[in-house]
Amino acid sequence: MVAMEENMENCGSRAADASPAAQPRPQQKQRHKLDVYNEVLRRLREAGRPEALSPSFEDELWAHFNRLPARYAIDVNVERAEDVLTHKKLLEQARDPAHRPAFAVRLVQVSPVLDGRQVDSFDSNKPGEEDAQSTSNYLSRQSHPPPAFGSSANLEALALEASKQYVQDGDSATNTFACFTRPMHEITFSTDDKPKLLSQLTILLGEVGLNIQEAHAFSTNDGYSLDVFVVDGWHSEETEQLRDALRKEIHKIEKQVLSKTQSWSPILENAQTVEVSLPDHVQIPMDGTDVWEIDFRLLKFGNKVASGSYGDLYRGTYCSQDVAIKVLKPERTNADMLREFAQEVYIMRKVRHKNIVQFIGACTRPPSLCIVTEFMSGGSVYDFLHKQKGVFKLPALLRVAIDISKGMDYLHQNNIIHRDLKAANLLMDENEVVKVADFGVARVKSQSGVMTAETGTYRWMAPEVIEHKPYDHKADVFSFGIVLWELLTGKIPYEYLTPLQAAVAVVQKGLRPTIPKHTHPKVAGLLEKCWQQDPAQRPDFSEILEKLQLIAKEVGDEHEDRRKEKSSGGFLSVLRRGH
Repeated sequence: MVAMEENMENCGSRAADASPAAQPRPQQKQRHKLDVYNEVLRRLREAGRPEALSPSFEDELWAHFNRLPARYAIDVNVERAEDVLTHKKLLEQARDPAHRPAFAVRLVQVSPVLDGRQVDSFDSNKPGEEDAQSTSNYLSRQSHPPPAFGSSANLEALALEASKQYVQDGDSATNTFACFTRPMHEITFSTDDKPKLLSQLTILLGEVGLNIQEAHAFSTNDGYSLDVFVVDGWHSEETEQLRDALRKEIHKIEKQVLSKTQSWSPILENAQTVEVSLPDHVQIPMDGTDVWEIDFRLLKFGNKVASGSYGDLYRGTYCSQDVAIKVLKPERTNADMLREFAQEVYIMRKVRHKNIVQFIGACTRPPSLCIVTEFMSGGSVYDFLHKQKGVFKLPALLRVAIDISKGMDYLHQNNIIHRDLKAANLLMDENEVVKVADFGVARVKSQSGVMTAETGTYRWMAPEVIEHKPYDHKADVFSFGIVLWELLTGKIPYEYLTPLQAAVAVVQKGLRPTIPKHTHPKVAGLLEKCWQQDPAQRPDFSEILEKLQLIAKEVGDEHEDRRKEKSSGGFLSVLRRGH
């Protein structure tokens, strides 16, 4: 939103911690991921798992870690290497629509701790000797593996509560610990990722009578989910009956969907031979609440990342997912800000693309107004260029430009004009993908195809927008040309002019940034086309994307051998510091 621009360069949904020490750099995360991968591989081979002996297994396991966020490698318990194998298999099964959701059930157990000692080490000479001894025997008989992601503070809190009950009531110690130490169940789901999936899985588990004590949610970079729940509430320790209960509940949900839509995806394969009467459109059930509305109480706030006149940006969590939370300051909110807030929510809930920062939801009930998006751990392109003094080499620059073009082409295909495209609104995730962010001043194109009113940031603004003339999606193309120059040079456009001086020169004198002499000729030609004074002479993003991909192929052929020598892929590995 424009009002947040003063101190954070319109950072949008960016949530990279301002303190380098507060968060691992991508290279450190990559090294940690590699360490975990090697340890899991070693353990699986030592255990004699047949899959681990396959010649292709190393690549398959590495691909599994790369599909998932870096925090998966950070959180997973390497001592339970077989759990990683289970996760890999479930994600593979989820590729087949007929197997969705793929799931697995197993027993897990966390032993409670009292004064730093496990329950089964209590001194049997103390009062309540028989109860303590029977409790110890119970635990030793019922030992099961820990959860895949270890014992969280939540589970430890349950253990502590059980310990308190033991101290307060020695006569019932055995029953108390038997209740707590009865193994919990860990249920892991994998299916295609979609909005409100966590909510649906939560409802599913609740219908079976289970209580969620712990949840870990991961999304892959190719559109699948891996959700791990530690639950209690099942009446026995066996797992097969629980699996059956889950299958029945899933089947019941599928029958409800089938009865409402009169169709089911596997049946559609036979649509040529079987006539099915379909409605004009599928009526989606409503529960009375907006699908994107978030309960403010479920947000957990971490560090403040940036602050502006009208809002603050935080890193936080929502349902175990790392998120960025943009909060409007109640005391500074006015009618214009509310309009921009409403417009941003309206735009963001309509778009879904791998090169657009993913909208999670919003809190729309004053005074707690906020927008929640995915957490982008790589920070903004602006920060990389101008604060870290990084410079993109040509292959990396082209990958960034292609990512931006894909996101912008998607927006324009959906009649959305961004109106504030610049490096500060381009964010990088942990997989080195660049995404377009901040839709505070974006608009849906009018039916006439043209719009008026000045918006955006002067240094990147198209001349027709500066002059308050009617404009269309080609204004974004001009801004992209300035961004591409920024990627090439690592400099702020017209850095020796004030924003207003730059705007006047762009309109009245046709001023444009100077293209460096060493620039690839085809990139220089594309730059000049993008910032043509006449919008009609500028290319569409579909054409820009095609040209960039052709240039990237030429450059890639020249640099392929050098790229293969790098220890890890991705554009961050070919960045050079400009110190």
